[in-house]
Amino acid sequence: MVVLDSSCLIDLHKVRLLSCCLALPRQFGVPYPVRHEELLDFTGPDWTLMEQGGLQTLDLTSDQVTEARECMQQHRGLSLIDCFCLILTQCFSAGILLTGDALLRRVARRCQLCVHGALWIVDQLQAHEICSRSRLIQALHCWEQDQAVFLPSQGIQKRLRQLT
Repeated sequence: MVVLDSSCLIDLHKVRLLSCCLALPRQFGVPYPVRHEELLDFTGPDWTLMEQGGLQTLDLTSDQVTEARECMQQHRGLSLIDCFCLILTQCFSAGILLTGDALLRRVARRCQLCVHGALWIVDQLQAHEICSRSRLIQALHCWEQDQAVFLPSQGIQKRLRQLT
């Protein structure tokens, strides 16, 4: 299971790669609270399309919510939603956390979780030939020019060189 946090959902949605992402041979999920986060600008029809594409909304047990609250107290700077993503990823063998949040990535690695970001999705889409090179290049250029996207410039440039 690949658990997506808000930042990756937003970044992939901005460049219209989210539906392509769901075509990868993996299961994708978001914690229930992420679906209702106010930062996400997704409409009801957006969620319906994503669910039809295979995105799962993952509910947390009361024990997992308690664990996430403890995680948040232990790791100052992580939000409760970050901790929901972390805790849910731990529930899956070979779980992957997809996040662009630097602190969440560090904590996840300390917990020995597999962590990737939006650029890894570009790599996967290319490897599985799900998107055309031109579409991936367009997405990378959009991210590069978007002041609200915080992907590493060198990672974007590396992929642009590989794709052109």
